[in-house]
This record gives sequence, structure tokens and C-alpha cells, in this order.
Amino acid sequence: MIYTVWLPLLLPFLAGPAARRLVSRLAPRQAVRVLALTAAGLAAGSTAALALLVVPGATHVPAVAEVGRLLTPLTPHPAVPPGAPAVAAACVALVLLLLCTGLLVRGLLRHRAQLLRAQRLAAGARSELLVLPDEAPDAYALPGRPGRIVVTAGMLRALSPGEREALLAHERSHLRGRHHRHTAVMTLAALCHPALGALREPLAYALERCADEDAARAVGDRHLTARAIAKAALAARTPGSDGRPGLALAATAGPVPRRVAALLEHGSAAGSARSRRATGLAPACALLSCLALSALSAVDAAGDLHTSIEIAQGERRPR
Repeated sequence: MIYTVWLPLLLPFLAGPAARRLVSRLAPRQAVRVLALTAAGLAAGSTAALALLVVPGATHVPAVAEVGRLLTPLTPHPAVPPGAPAVAAACVALVLLLLCTGLLVRGLLRHRAQLLRAQRLAAGARSELLVLPDEAPDAYALPGRPGRIVVTAGMLRALSPGEREALLAHERSHLRGRHHRHTAVMTLAALCHPALGALREPLAYALERCADEDAARAVGDRHLTARAIAKAALAARTPGSDGRPGLALAATAGPVPRRVAALLEHGSAAGSARSRRATGLAPACALLSCLALSALSAVDAAGDLHTSIEIAQGERRPR
């Protein structure tokens, strides 16, 4: 078990470089699915690996050994001497597991508080659109049941009617796709393993690209959509305003010049689009391979642990 159990803890470090390549080469909607699935799976695998590392050292505690009806304590691997190494590894893994659990609970509570705040802010709106009498240009999608599009009077004055339509279509896409859920999954996954934090920026970019493409289809003009996003970003001088809820998603977020270039570039010939999809398969396969290898390693380590428990109970002999 000592060999396979480490893989779920190491594989998240490989996900960041692949994720950065993925979002520039794969369709935004597909990229979002791959990134969210990979983050959740790798976080689960690393957490399971920590739990598996705790068990062998814990069996050196007489009370634990008695509960498991073990004749001898477990060792991580037959080549590893029993005693101090197993206990030390278990102590470190236990500290990390408790820290991960605490951060995860805190993250869930924070997410719930932000969602409740968003629902309270949107409760007074009678329609999907909530216009604030604020001169500072800003616009964002406010998740909830139902979600709302919040826009300030300053932002409405900064855009032409066609650009307003494109901006609202962008924010409407965030609500319709429930993009805040993907953001929450990624945030919680990064709390389970710090290396998964490298996937947050690629996911945020992919989500904005999804909304950009939906807006372009809704208004039927990619150049108008690109111009609306660029003007909105220039007008919003304080995109990180304290008045914006933590779960809000905005068209002015992320690398706007890169998104504008992607909108204009992706309107080119179908052949180049097919070429981009083909080159996007490699990083997608790399991320999904990391996910599969993490899951298989955790299952294999759990199987080895089960065998070790049976041996320690005297029920079977090692091969």
C-alpha cells in the first residue's frame, strides 16, 4: 500500500499545467466539465489517501487494535519495519486530514452564508433584472432561487442598447448554467489539496468563455459581444467592489483581452475550430488519466489495507 497510496497525493500537482493548456484548446463547456470533474475526483482521492495512511499507525494504539480484533499492528508495507515509521506517517496524515476536514467544513459554511446573502439581496427584485441606482459601473449574476442579474445605472449608461443586450445575455448564461456551483466545487476541492488551487483560474476563464459564447449566440453578433465585454470591463473600475457578493459572476472578470480575442478568433473557419478541438484532446486526456489513476490507486491501496487487516487478524496468510 505504501507505493500506491502516495499517487493520489502527488497527481494533483500535474493537473495545473494540463488545465492551463485545456482551456485554450477545448470548447469552453467541455473544459468546464473536465475541470470540475477532475478537481472533485482528485480532491476525493487525496482525502481517501490520507485516511488510508492513518489506519496502519492507528492500529499501534491498543484500543484501536482491540476494536479491530488485530493480533498484530498493521504496517504500511512488508518492507517497512513496524513501529515508529508507521506511527509517524499516521500522525502526519491525521493532522493533515483533520486540517482538510476543518477547512472543508469552514468552506461549506462560508458558501452557505454567501448563498443566503445573495438570496436576501435578490429577494426585493420583482423581475430577473435588478437595477441599482449606483453611478459606479458594475454588473453581475447573483445566484439564488431564482437568480437575478444585477446592474448599476452607471453601467447601463456606459453601453449602447445592443451592448446592454449582449451583457445581460452573458450574465443570464451564468444563471442558466448555474456556474456558481462549478466555482464552489473548485473552491472546496482546493481546500482538500492545495495543488488543486491551480485549477481555479482556468475554470473561471472557461466559465466566462461559456457565457461569452452563449451571449454571442443570443445576440447573433460576435463583434458586438466582444465590444460589450471590453467596454464593460473598462467602465467597471472597481470590479472587486465590497458590495458584490462572493458568489457573484461578472462579465468584467478574468483576462478580458484574452476573452475578447477568443470571441473574435473563434468566428473563423470551421477547419481551425476542428483543429483546436483536436489539440484540446491531449490535455483533456491527461487530466482524465490523472483522475482515473488517482481513483485506481486509492482502490488498490484500500484493497491492500483490507488484506493487511485480515492478515493481522490471523484470518489469512500473506502471499
